[in-house]
Amino acid sequence: MTSPRSFIRTDEPPSETRASKSNTRTIAAVAKTYDFPSDLRAGQEELHQVRAELSALLKRLPWSVEPLDGFSDDGGWRKVERPASPGWTADEQAEVEKLRRREHELAVFVSGHRFWAETGPTDRVEARMRLKHTHETPPPGEEA
Repeated sequence: MTSPRSFIRTDEPPSETRASKSNTRTIAAVAKTYDFPSDLRAGQEELHQVRAELSALLKRLPWSVEPLDGFSDDGGWRKVERPASPGWTADEQAEVEKLRRREHELAVFVSGHRFWAETGPTDRVEARMRLKHTHETPPPGEEA
């Protein structure tokens, strides 16, 4: 049997090095910037925070909301094991519900914001992707 390595041509550089650096600069220079309204930026930032908080909470909680015995199942395509779960307390359930509700409110606010109606259909996807990363860069006119 032939190893997969025998099909790799060694006389060519890896595909990542074939593209010239000038192509990357050209694409970056053409990238459009968007002037997101402050309430949309704030909503997106809070959405990131709520999702991070919810994710951290769910990682800390037991795997089952209700108290359940542990189990081990190796009859499937992979072995699955879970320890016994004491379940979630009423306070933990309320906290998860509160965060999920807020996450939903923020997602609806951000996705239904008037900015999207003012943005051309061909720019919406790119603008949405940039909005998701606005917390990584300062707003226009502000220095980091």
